[in-house]
Amino acid sequence: MKRGLALGAAIALSAGLAAACGGGGGSGTTASGGGKPVVGVDYPRSDTDFWNSFIKYVPKFGAENGLELKTSNSQNDISKLTANVQSLISQGVKGIVLAPQDTAAVAPTLQQLNAKKIPVVMVDTRPEQGQAFMVVRADNRAYGEKACKFLGEKLGGKGKVVMLQGDLASINGRDRTEAFNDCMKASYPGITVFGEAANWDGAIASQKLQTRLTANPDIKGVYLQSSFALSGTLQVLQQRGLLVPPDNPKHVFVVSNDGIPQELKEIAAGNIDATVSQPADQYAKYALQYAKAAIDGKAFKPGATDHDSTIIQVRPGLLEDQLSAPLVTADGGTYGGVTSVKPGESSLWGNNLGG
Repeated sequence: MKRGLALGAAIALSAGLAAACGGGGGSGTTASGGGKPVVGVDYPRSDTDFWNSFIKYVPKFGAENGLELKTSNSQNDISKLTANVQSLISQGVKGIVLAPQDTAAVAPTLQQLNAKKIPVVMVDTRPEQGQAFMVVRADNRAYGEKACKFLGEKLGGKGKVVMLQGDLASINGRDRTEAFNDCMKASYPGITVFGEAANWDGAIASQKLQTRLTANPDIKGVYLQSSFALSGTLQVLQQRGLLVPPDNPKHVFVVSNDGIPQELKEIAAGNIDATVSQPADQYAKYALQYAKAAIDGKAFKPGATDHDSTIIQVRPGLLEDQLSAPLVTADGGTYGGVTSVKPGESSLWGNNLGG
């Protein structure tokens, strides 16, 4: 994991980002008595390795940015998120970091926070409506395209694949689904895609994969839109005698999404074949850095950043910092023009949880 920044360096980096992107400056508001700025962070869930890793990173980067944190957990429930935000407001937060899984239903909460002039930084997802100071997210359409290119090349442009989707109420689920389907139609029309909505639920994903394999035992590829479906997929393949090395004709090619340590281990072991490493560490790092920048009165514009990402304007009043999310494969090869890294790459967050 990259070395953390001390408080002074973190503030300087925020200012540097603003300058690089044409931002402005200003003085901020801190907690009463001139103490540390108080920022609320609502965790979306704590039942996946990815989000538990994000939760682990938040206190580290909160301290590095000189913030006092108030945290809550909405457990993938928009009503709990709404109640949690009310509680955070009552605790006097000057900024809030949210990662709502239902990206349509969060609009009234954003409207309320905007009315109270409490800046919001959204992580992983972006709202269907409403404004936020910044969205910290990777390009989720690229996730689907990278998975498509990998499976398309591995299958030689022919065969059947199952896509275990997240929740289509989420912009992430829609982006990954649409991009995967569009890429397959354009580049690999000989591949049949079975899309299975699993609501980010591992048990649902396992059941639907079982059903598809029963009806189509010649399926040769599986795309997991998130590591929520990893353990169940491995169990299903093992039960069917399909959890075999990649050079075995019975092997089913599996590409996942998140970059958790278990995925990297399974790639190295030959049980799955690829993942897209969604940067849990940088989600925490830059979400809190942008929250501090918002409190300090800074502003940003579209353009390249100094941390290998690009800020885009999604719509008026909504910017998104699209962080890098590399494809990880056993050989570190190039697939359909998409370059990849090996699972032992030291820069992958999944290899640095203790760092």
